Amino acid sequence: MDLLEYQVKEWFSEIGIPVLPSQRIDHPTDLKRLKISYPVVLKSQVHAGGRAKAGGVRFVETTIDAIAAAQHIFNLPIFGELPEVLLAEAKYDAEQELYLAVVVDTAVCRPILLGCTEPDVDWDWESAGDKMRHVVVDGEFSPFYARRLALKMGLQGALMQSVSAVVEKMYQLFIDKDLDLIEISPLGVSASGQIMALNGSVSVNERAIGRHPDIAEIATKIANRRTNREIARNMGDWDVVEMHGKIAILGNGAGSVMATLDLVVNAGGKPSVCLNLRHASVTDTLPTTFTDRLEKALNSLAVDKSIHVILINFLGSIPQSGEVIDIIGNFVENSTNTFKPQLIRSNGSKNRRDNHFPRLVLRLAGSEFKTAREYLANLKTPGDTPMVVVESLDEAVAEAVRFAKPTTTHRRY
Repeated sequence: MDLLEYQVKEWFSEIGIPVLPSQRIDHPTDLKRLKISYPVVLKSQVHAGGRAKAGGVRFVETTIDAIAAAQHIFNLPIFGELPEVLLAEAKYDAEQELYLAVVVDTAVCRPILLGCTEPDVDWDWESAGDKMRHVVVDGEFSPFYARRLALKMGLQGALMQSVSAVVEKMYQLFIDKDLDLIEISPLGVSASGQIMALNGSVSVNERAIGRHPDIAEIATKIANRRTNREIARNMGDWDVVEMHGKIAILGNGAGSVMATLDLVVNAGGKPSVCLNLRHASVTDTLPTTFTDRLEKALNSLAVDKSIHVILINFLGSIPQSGEVIDIIGNFVENSTNTFKPQLIRSNGSKNRRDNHFPRLVLRLAGSEFKTAREYLANLKTPGDTPMVVVESLDEAVAEAVRFAKPTTTHRRY
């Protein structure tokens, strides 16, 4: 399991490896409250390599430029992966850059220390062995191994001591966290000899995750994100925007879906899977109707425990409008029977519901939906709670965001 850069640098900071002042960015507007002095660098937090070449690393000097750059990076897929967060970090002028790593050498079944004075990721790997220096840790670790690596790299004096100290701390993390790999690429060296971990990578041994509660929590979040990706794949090749929040969005047009997404974000909500039901999947071997796609989407989203709200925005005329209402009504009725909440009483406390079912918020705009709104507003979802059925999109978004907030009592049934 690989960690993202901002998570790696949290570990570096805790153990004493020097890192730059940085701040996690969950949304472009977070840059209005940036605690780091400009200029800063914004980095896409994805597992894929080649971020800089893909445009996922941007230097900015003002808040306006930073917000614009962040909006671009958040919507920039790198090898198919969109960032959930960005890392804002102070700019650093490095006169020299080094590569350091600790990894398990499977040939000798021992940890090995790696170092090089050329951290360029575009190495010709046939000649990498000529550039890379290594030290096998063939006994109990001591600072001797770290100093030996630094000397093999040609480092001297204060720089040799500083790099050796970093290697020691890397090895400590390697052992303490049961890692398969830890690397710093690059380790920047300033004109004054100051060193700084400018980027870092960590790969955790998955068989050891259970021994580390903090790593297990990270693994759980990664698993939830993979569930979202599976949902998107189950939908086929529809117009899908995949994010990692709690509010799923269904719409009948790419424009309305994206407008709804923007309103949810501006209202402080976090969207999840966003689907445009107007178009069928190009991989479908049989013809599908709008109602087929709506039914499939509702059933898939309902079983995802990371989704707390399904926000439906249907604007204007849609095909089979009568059948659409029947699909939603049947979905609610069937879900009420399937997701019967178990009432649990513990120590005299109030009953609480143990089963999950997302809250439904419907925005139906158009004269043909007038009767439908009245019918659906009277339906009871699991938990005996009526759906929210409105004509105003702003009102629907406000309700969806309210239900998705952690403090609300309406988010689960």
